[in-house]
Amino acid sequence: MKKMLSLAAMFAALSYASPAYADLNFSGDASVRVRDTGDTGSQSKDNVNYYYRIRLNAAADLGDGYFFKALATDESDQGGGWQKVQYGNAEVYNLQLSQLYFGHNSSCDHYMIGRIPLNSQNNPLYDLTLYPTQPFDIPVATINLDRVYGANYGLKVGNGDLNALFVVLDNNAAGNTSASGDGLLNDGYAVGGSYKFNVGNVTFDPQVFTAITKTDVWAQSATGTYAGPIHFGFRPVTLGTNMAFPLGGIKWTASGFYTRGSGTTPNATPLAPAPAGTPGANVDYFGDLFRIKCEYGPFMAWFDHNSTTDKSSATPQVYTNNFIWAQYKINIHESAKGNFTIQPTFRYLSSKQDSNGVALPDNTRLRSELWATVTF
Repeated sequence: MKKMLSLAAMFAALSYASPAYADLNFSGDASVRVRDTGDTGSQSKDNVNYYYRIRLNAAADLGDGYFFKALATDESDQGGGWQKVQYGNAEVYNLQLSQLYFGHNSSCDHYMIGRIPLNSQNNPLYDLTLYPTQPFDIPVATINLDRVYGANYGLKVGNGDLNALFVVLDNNAAGNTSASGDGLLNDGYAVGGSYKFNVGNVTFDPQVFTAITKTDVWAQSATGTYAGPIHFGFRPVTLGTNMAFPLGGIKWTASGFYTRGSGTTPNATPLAPAPAGTPGANVDYFGDLFRIKCEYGPFMAWFDHNSTTDKSSATPQVYTNNFIWAQYKINIHESAKGNFTIQPTFRYLSSKQDSNGVALPDNTRLRSELWATVTF
């Protein structure tokens, strides 16, 4: 609580700075939610949990198109900014700077650098890249907090926007050994590119994202938490497109992506506490992800399908996942000063795995939630 008040006081003090300084705007949102979770294969009965979250935004206009932005929220591991009520209400909300970046906007180009947002909830490219065997229920937003250290540059080309992205996925100093010989390029660097353009009333957004040095990919548990790395020290690549269009008064978005991972685990030791893996271990998998999303007024829903085949070992594994997210936002209060909304949300995940042609027990998970949010 002291840390939260300190950050709020800092933002407030800066907002009253002399006119000679940048104009700092302060906004945010606060939410509470109750969740009923039913998981097969992990628990025998439903479980109700209570969560809360606050996000504080600061934005400064530096003049001539230059800007600075920051987001403060709970940086607890794998929480997505949410904190769950614990025994005796003893939990602590660790409000910290999650995003912090600056840049420049002009009529022909733009750039930003720092700890930048990924917007992964609306773009499954990153989920499929980093969680190839189960990429659903927004793992990058929840587990990785939807931000990464890097830089983005965009340029208007023709009737569209061409964007380039450079990010640091990890700073793997533990693997910088004489056995690995990677030196300066031992860390996990990745690049991405996209070109967003319109054809009539249809918006296309083809993208590619790949590691240029060596990095790891991870798995989710049956309950949607981080389950550790599954492959180490290779260069995954993902490509595909998002396509948005209006039809029948509904905004539709279709997404299709393909990911490929191949290589061998190097001698370098990944960051603790991850296991080192076996040097020389084979990495060989491929997978796809398809999404159809609709937005109609206060209603939004999407359906995801994924299939990933992992032939890295002598026992091939095939993962098949289906996911549905549906929500309905009810406006309770709306004004120039802020809003108050209630939002029922349902999330259903079905996952199955075949090991060398033998089907393992299926896992399903239903999360029924009620959100209450104020924005200011």
